[in-house]
Amino acid sequence: MNETTRVEWREWGQDAFDEASAEDVPVLLSLTATWCDHCHEMDAETYAEPRIAANVNDSFVPVRVDVDRHPRVRDRYNMGGFPSTVFLAPNGEVLTGAGYLGPDGMRQVLDSVRTMWQTKGSGAARTPRPLREDNPPAGELTAEIEQGMLGHLTDTYDEVAGGWGESPKFPLPDALEFALKRDREMALRSYDAVGANLLDEYDGGFYRFATERDWSGLQREKLLDSNGALVRAFANAYLLTGKDEYREPAERTVEYLTTTLWNDEFDAFANSQAPGEDDAHSLDATDRATADEPPVDDGVFAGPNALAIEGLLTYYAYTDDDRARRYAERALETLRADLLAGGVVVHGLEDVDDDTPLLANQARVLAALTTAASTLETDVLTDATAVADATIDRLHDEDSFLDGPAAGVGLCDRPLRPLDSNVTLADALLEFAVLTGDDRYRDYARETLEAFAGASDRFGVQIARYATAVSRLLEGPLVIRLAAEPGSDLHRAALRMADHEKVVVPDANDLEAGTARVERGTRMSNRAETPDELSERVQAVLD
Repeated sequence: MNETTRVEWREWGQDAFDEASAEDVPVLLSLTATWCDHCHEMDAETYAEPRIAANVNDSFVPVRVDVDRHPRVRDRYNMGGFPSTVFLAPNGEVLTGAGYLGPDGMRQVLDSVRTMWQTKGSGAARTPRPLREDNPPAGELTAEIEQGMLGHLTDTYDEVAGGWGESPKFPLPDALEFALKRDREMALRSYDAVGANLLDEYDGGFYRFATERDWSGLQREKLLDSNGALVRAFANAYLLTGKDEYREPAERTVEYLTTTLWNDEFDAFANSQAPGEDDAHSLDATDRATADEPPVDDGVFAGPNALAIEGLLTYYAYTDDDRARRYAERALETLRADLLAGGVVVHGLEDVDDDTPLLANQARVLAALTTAASTLETDVLTDATAVADATIDRLHDEDSFLDGPAAGVGLCDRPLRPLDSNVTLADALLEFAVLTGDDRYRDYARETLEAFAGASDRFGVQIARYATAVSRLLEGPLVIRLAAEPGSDLHRAALRMADHEKVVVPDANDLEAGTARVERGTRMSNRAETPDELSERVQAVLD
């Protein structure tokens, strides 16, 4: 029995569903996260109530799932946030679901589900729509996709408070970076809003989101993946503006990641930090220094670590910051040594015996490895090739990619084609094709983007990276090839050329030693031998 909730939680697995089938009762699936304040509140107020706990234990098979440790379960049963309270038939199909439930709400739902089960049984269950739909509508890739996304950002832009949409307000790093190149004024006002409202001025790092349009109602949990992405986003804003007001949030977040979220035992980044007590954030600096730190989930997961590595290396590329480089190298070594085998990314250090590839992990790790190849060392391309090939071999289905093998407990045996992870992979494959000169990977990227193009006019701002990837594919990214080692003056100058969507290719073997060449589509510059010449060649190609 769980000491906190009085509920006899089972682990996610076939045994729980077999028990539900044998006893002819539904499964109560509770999706939670260690950083989720409302999850802990529901434990304390709802599941700890003796009569509710007894009701759950007697009439259901209760299963507790940590969403960070079981992402495929999360993606199939999420009711729009956490906690998610989901009632399942023994075959894994959904009877009904809700989010947070207080004691009164839970009593009503338990009675309703019990009645539903007694009268209709499994006939009341359904498969969620994303798992029932056919493949997404394919279409042609055109410049209208980029313009359509820009128009969508413009239409939803909040001119008063900054950012996009009314509420809640999320930082949306991919939208920030897309807008940065296409409407800098709108982008920078949104960067300003994110930095002013979501950055923890005392400890560093970004809070997850704000519930209100004016960026109030802060949800103060800090997640590794969003902080890694925001380091990259703010570093890119610094690259294009040269202003410290964008460098400093990235710097503060690098410091937060390499202290509070650094797991010394495993030489990698921990997963998240809980929000802590509300009143602690209103203390002055002296009192806050002596207050208890909010708890950290020390779990080490491949995908979030890859995002952090990419963010730190991007910041290092523009600043030569030694701290960012050192911690990125250490985490990268752990990723390559302990979380990668035969091109398959292990989800986390808790799952080292599980060789199930998950698309989100494969895509993020490939992106981190391509960034490392551009900034640190080209030797990582061997691992990048293994990751790209394993993803294609194991997860490619028709013209896009599945989130994982169509096998597992509950609805995990139903295929799911997550748009966000397909886009991340396609963008990484584009960059990888440039670094390796192998157009086969570019072809896979094109197919993947085309597979979703028929619905691109309906994509929200949170999928702005789709339009970025399409633009890079159609126009060709700015490419700087160097017959120079990473860390040389020419290489450092190439990294600082003001286009954050460029690809820098060190150690190019088709150039004279100590020279560089700039390419964009079919355009190609004369060689450059100095940073000043390189800057002139870049400008000439862009003009």
